Amino acid sequence: MKLRSLRSSLSANLLVMTILFVMLAEVLIFAPSVARFRESWLEGRMEAGHLAALTIEAAPDQMVTQELEQQLLSLVGAYAIDLALSDERIYMLSSSPVPPVDQAYDLHSTMWFDLLGDALRVLVQGKDRVIRVIGDSPKDPRATVELVLDEAPLRTAMIDFAGRILLLSVVISLITAGLVFLSLNALMVRPMQRITASMMAFRRDPEDPAATLPHTPRADEIGMAQRELIDMQASLRAALRQKERLAALGTAVTKINHDLRNILSTAALVSERLAASEDPEVRRVTPRLMQAIDRAVGLCSQTLAYSRDGVLPLRLSRIPLAELVDEVAAELTPRTGIGFAWINQVGEGLIVEADREQLCRALVNLGRNALEAGATEITVAATITTTSDGKRLALTVRDNGPGLPPRARENLFQPFAGSARAGGTGLGLAIAREVARTHGGDIRLVETSGRGTSFVLELPAAEAVSQSSGG
Repeated sequence: MKLRSLRSSLSANLLVMTILFVMLAEVLIFAPSVARFRESWLEGRMEAGHLAALTIEAAPDQMVTQELEQQLLSLVGAYAIDLALSDERIYMLSSSPVPPVDQAYDLHSTMWFDLLGDALRVLVQGKDRVIRVIGDSPKDPRATVELVLDEAPLRTAMIDFAGRILLLSVVISLITAGLVFLSLNALMVRPMQRITASMMAFRRDPEDPAATLPHTPRADEIGMAQRELIDMQASLRAALRQKERLAALGTAVTKINHDLRNILSTAALVSERLAASEDPEVRRVTPRLMQAIDRAVGLCSQTLAYSRDGVLPLRLSRIPLAELVDEVAAELTPRTGIGFAWINQVGEGLIVEADREQLCRALVNLGRNALEAGATEITVAATITTTSDGKRLALTVRDNGPGLPPRARENLFQPFAGSARAGGTGLGLAIAREVARTHGGDIRLVETSGRGTSFVLELPAAEAVSQSSGG
């Protein structure tokens, strides 16, 4: 998969969005700025009109010549000026004739939204209007100035000011967008591109160490994502290597099983002859030997089927659970050669519907692990509990051993990694979990400490029934 083009890339989207947002902010600033400019422009004309009208007070008999009056009006840019002072004196300057007024504005009672609306209307309308403006003089709040003037110079000044504001907004937007883009590109986009490239390289070749990113000191979400990706890739590589070893081991076991079945068949024939021996001790142990050989042959056949189909084949039957637990104890004694106490607390009336050989195999693995770890007492108990998923059989195997070391707890149920002793393979618990899950249940560690370890093998309610209900 190729990286996306520039148009659809995160960098381009960030750049465009930054420019748009900055321009939106500038637009929100533009309207109040233009309204304020219009108000300042009018206040400047009113200040000039105030000064022009005061010349009348200094003139002889408070009269000015017509020529001076026209000069004063021209300097202010107005057709008429009225100045009313607080002592009720009024000074007036006007040209003849004064054109009719198209619009009047009273700055005394104008609100901010009125100023915005008036400013926008000046910009959009194209007619050269004559306006009357009334307001307090900026020089003296006690003086009221009234002007009659053309709106065209105001509109020209506002358009010029708006152009400068627009140009400044574009420059600010581009500079801000560039800085934000460079920052986001360095902090987010480029690290994400490196993470994406690492994921793509890992998908192409998981064994290539070059696909792994270096560790980063960043403490933010990007750094956390990069560290999690590194850990995930390391875990997947380890899992892939383990699966390769398991695949090679499965091939070897398949070949060994084929020959082992032939050997066991020969041993079975010899054992049948032992049954006719006159030695009473030989006749006593021969059935157990035959049973063990048959179980070994069945295990080889199941292993071959599992390596071929990928699932454990089940032969379900109704089994007295207490009897099965006693068989497990009998099988553990000759295998381990260690004296131990096996306490069977399973009720006599409990019947389980399961594969006898597979369930026995799982319990033997749990018992053998406990004895090899140093336990001298193993207790097996069974209870039927009700959970949110329905009724379940909980088969508890508890020992008095030294407990599991931390390494074994971290890699519990993982083949070749979960062994608690040197030289162990860790296959016992892995096989026990496979058996439990094939039956629709699971196995879990309940407790491990210096006082012992407890495992619970759970089966769904459909797999466990009482003697009275099963018949």
